[in-house]
Amino acid sequence: MSTPERDQEHHDAAERTARVLPLRPAGRKQRAEEPLWRDVVGNVLRRERRAQGRTLQDVADAARISMPYLSEIERGRKEASSELLAAAARGLGLGLADVLTLAQEEIVRLTGVATLPTRRSVSAPRQGEVRLAA
Repeated sequence: MSTPERDQEHHDAAERTARVLPLRPAGRKQRAEEPLWRDVVGNVLRRERRAQGRTLQDVADAARISMPYLSEIERGRKEASSELLAAAARGLGLGLADVLTLAQEEIVRLTGVATLPTRRSVSAPRQGEVRLAA
């Protein structure tokens, strides 16, 4: 059965997908653009809430966040502070690390990039630090 809230959620999801996976310029390596953090976190929170069969109001009450604000976070319209993100995670019975891990998995799924790029440090060695040349 279709409801205005469900229709809006489908519209928002399609809008986020279009924003997250834009067309790539010709001649560039085929790889999805990195999604916005707020979209990924919002998707994770919404997916976890729905998997638990809970309402926005129920989770907002448990997290001590206003329901409209939690809705904005889930839809990727608001960038949650670390305190609010931790509260939302607790409201879902999760830890902050759980939400961050799920967000990282989502980014890997969307971009196809599973590892961090290797970066060479160009900083000078710290006092007492020894670096060996290969």
